[in-house]
Amino acid sequence: MRIGMICPYSLSVPGGVQHQVLSLAESLVARGHDVRVLAPCDGPPPVAHVTPLGKSLPTSANGSVAPLAPDVSSALRTIRALRDERFDLVHLHEPLAPGPTLTALTLHAQPTVGTFHAAGRSTSYRYLGPALRRLLNRLDVSVAVSTDAAELVREHLHFDVDHVLFNGVRVADHSSGGAPGNRQGLVFIGRHEERKGLHVLVDAMRLLEQRAHRPVLRIVGDGPATRDLQAATASMDWIQWCGRLSDGERDAAIEGSQVLVAPSLGGESFGIVLAEAMAHGAAVVASDLPGYRNVATHECDAILVPPADAAALADALEQLITDDALRQRVATAGRRRAAELSMDRLSEAYEELYARADTRHRN
Repeated sequence: MRIGMICPYSLSVPGGVQHQVLSLAESLVARGHDVRVLAPCDGPPPVAHVTPLGKSLPTSANGSVAPLAPDVSSALRTIRALRDERFDLVHLHEPLAPGPTLTALTLHAQPTVGTFHAAGRSTSYRYLGPALRRLLNRLDVSVAVSTDAAELVREHLHFDVDHVLFNGVRVADHSSGGAPGNRQGLVFIGRHEERKGLHVLVDAMRLLEQRAHRPVLRIVGDGPATRDLQAATASMDWIQWCGRLSDGERDAAIEGSQVLVAPSLGGESFGIVLAEAMAHGAAVVASDLPGYRNVATHECDAILVPPADAAALADALEQLITDDALRQRVATAGRRRAAELSMDRLSEAYEELYARADTRHRN
């Protein structure tokens, strides 16, 4: 099939949805499909099969800042691309997000699949529900990445999605992992903002220091809290601020670490960063959130702790740092879990839904 994969968020900004879109497109191309990704870009397109739709505008959403492109020029570029590319099917990620996906959903000229990623809360869904609800009937097939994402749509839009599918991870890319003996310390990957809980991790690191543990902590990413947190940890020289990294550098940071730490406070629809760490062979410590429980099981393939509890987080990190056998058991179980969430399995499932959407659209 000739598939148009549309993402509302700038591909120049790291993010879970952007990563899923590019990875799914790559997997579908490998399976013989002709895929074109349409999305805002604030720089050169990251891969050749991307059609840039203009620059993004930072927009508050779900306790974070989303790089959306709701402007008229982006809408016109979207309309032109849909007209010129003549896709057999359009796959909209976050179909109700302002910008390219909402434009494409309104046009609805091709069979259309919509995937909902967000969980937690949505101000736009709450206040614009009646207007948005009418557009949902334009989806030939609807998908949510988790039961929590499906519940957000049901609660605010009174709409039941057709299917719940997992987010995928490229297991084959990570199958070698890093040798256990070469791994050191901890790694955090995420935007530096309140809901990601990095400040809780910093507090836990102080507690570990009091217990005579100083594991190296690599902090990947940036955000509005970066400067304040760097100032607060200036004397903690075992904390390394890595900034934004390329995908390859990010993978290397995980493969060089014993434990990935995800101390989020909420708003997580699916713990893809946990699955990626598992695929790379790192043990996982994460907040006990519904979104993360989509991926991880406590004391099996991860250690889950109460959100915002620095003492519990420090206890879990100390346990994995000091107990090599436990850490290896958790990491091994994590690899098995990551295989269940492989991008190849996800793209195969979407192929079936694409065929179903095509049939429904024709009828």
